[in-house]
Amino acid sequence: MKVDDEMFRKGMEQLKLMGRESTMMDQKALSEDLYRLSVGFLFGEMWRRPHLSLRDRQLITLAANVALARPTGSHNHYRSARRVGLSHEEIMEVIMHVGMYSGWPCMSHAVRQYTEVIEQDGLSVPGAASDPAEPDPA
Repeated sequence: MKVDDEMFRKGMEQLKLMGRESTMMDQKALSEDLYRLSVGFLFGEMWRRPHLSLRDRQLITLAANVALARPTGSHNHYRSARRVGLSHEEIMEVIMHVGMYSGWPCMSHAVRQYTEVIEQDGLSVPGAASDPAEPDPA
């Protein structure tokens, strides 16, 4: 499949909306064709199709990544999810709900990945205990 300049441009626009315009540089370094296909087709076509919002597509992608325990790529999707309006609580609900169907190890893997994003990006977690091992002093 050949990705024309217009398709590639649309893909870059979509990635910018998601805060991911500098992702997939490893693909670009290895193969300009692979990079253009990822940007142009995946983000320029699939992510821009009608009937589902960007938020819906991000939610679905998170669910698929959790269920499949993807070793890479999920970190950026957690970041994109926050950028397109998913709250921390909604992301956790996706992890928990999908984890009940895909298995505890998948859920645990997702929690580790999302925790890394929270720590790397300095995000606050509403209602989180400062030390989960310490009982609530109430």
